[in-house]
Amino acid sequence: MSSKSQHCEILPKGRSRRFNPFLYRILWRIRQQWNLLGFFEINEDHPLYQFTSMIKKGLRASVNHAIHNPVTTDVLREDQFKAVLRQMHEGFEMRTYAAPAFTRFRKFLGMVDVDYQRSLTCDSSYLQFISNSKSTADFFLSNDKRFFLKTQSKQEIQFLLTNLAKYLEHMERYPHSILVKFLGVHSIIVPREKKRYFIIMQSIFYPHDKIVERYDIKGCDVGRWTDPAPKGSEIIVVFKDLNFADKTICLGPQRAWMLTQLELDTQFLKDLGVIDYSLLVGLQPLHEDERLLSHALANIIAKSMSIDTNSDHQNQNFGNALQESHTSHGYSSSVDQFYKLSPESRYTIQNMLALYLKRKANTDKEADSSRGSETFMQEVLAPYVLHGINFDPTAQCPVGTEEGGHPQTFNHLAESLFHLAQNRRLLPNTRNALHVIDGPDYRYYIGIVDLFTVYNFRKKMEHFWKTLRFRDKSFSTVGPVYYARRLRKWVQDHTA
Repeated sequence: MSSKSQHCEILPKGRSRRFNPFLYRILWRIRQQWNLLGFFEINEDHPLYQFTSMIKKGLRASVNHAIHNPVTTDVLREDQFKAVLRQMHEGFEMRTYAAPAFTRFRKFLGMVDVDYQRSLTCDSSYLQFISNSKSTADFFLSNDKRFFLKTQSKQEIQFLLTNLAKYLEHMERYPHSILVKFLGVHSIIVPREKKRYFIIMQSIFYPHDKIVERYDIKGCDVGRWTDPAPKGSEIIVVFKDLNFADKTICLGPQRAWMLTQLELDTQFLKDLGVIDYSLLVGLQPLHEDERLLSHALANIIAKSMSIDTNSDHQNQNFGNALQESHTSHGYSSSVDQFYKLSPESRYTIQNMLALYLKRKANTDKEADSSRGSETFMQEVLAPYVLHGINFDPTAQCPVGTEEGGHPQTFNHLAESLFHLAQNRRLLPNTRNALHVIDGPDYRYYIGIVDLFTVYNFRKKMEHFWKTLRFRDKSFSTVGPVYYARRLRKWVQDHTA
């Protein structure tokens, strides 16, 4: 619905010409606030308005510096991690920490700094996220809800900057990591006031408008229940472990990838001595065409498990197998082994996808509801799996073959093995794809956040006290090894 038609809805029937403009503006503002669904604009009357105004002004200059001073090297020097950019503004100073490292990381993620700057410094107000979180930090979002800003203590900032090189190394080694993406570290200094640090992150729950449930999972029981919001409340409730109860996250063929990546990411946090992090899970029902694609992909993979690549007879039946994938909604248990396939099996999948696209290209009539899924197949799925192979959907010869009929596999298999070592997956054609996993019926927004709590002496004393108080109960303050193992166990038990 256009803005113009929305305006017309507010005007009382038969009184549009006599409607008070001042009252109209008030009603329109109320309507816009209601549409924010738990997000409130930090306007001139908000206590954080002055702070966020300084952030915007400072970030405009900071990102502008990054745009005009691009990082040209693939290997960062130690001094670039310790770099501090100081920029004076009227009434305050903005400091940007490790700017070259974060600039390079944003580029690695495929972000364009001009767009990054536009989202964070546009005229529209930041949004305060009203939730049931017990955190004492200030946290808010860019108006497009793409980026999350959060104030942090000096100790937390020092911990992040000290381990930034390790964090970036992990993210580049595993590009599809579900760890939250840190995009910048800054501080605001105002005369005669305490220095305030803040970080910028990519929001896990983006885009948020179709998410129907949100969970913060730690894998324990104590303090892990949240009361639902009262009916009609604008507060967005983030539920916890006990609210999730015996529900299941149905990932289908992507479960194996998820378990592997969770192990890699929690191993990294364990090595840093970090605990008390959370696995965020958001649920969004899939539309019909999205569900069809999910079922089709799962069955394409499943069918490939039972096909002998050395059998010409079986190869002739690829089309039939693919046809069945449109009507069969079952999943093979062997799908979970997809990410451990041999190169020969991966080559089989390449042939199947090639023939699938060829068959679809020769189809005269397509349902309108499948066009979005077909675009995904041709523009995202096929280029990824067929990477390095010259593929023509109208060609008569099997994909990846030379004149003698021998597979052109050497370079591609080397690339495939590299991707397997990085635990890559087929990313959905959607915004925020690194944190989105499509299951059979739901789109899941998944990410690990709150990476700053170290299991130090104080936390060890807290663990001892909670052991006495909460006997036979599980709580969050445990050692890094046990914390990581427990969260992985929770995901294993609650996924399918």
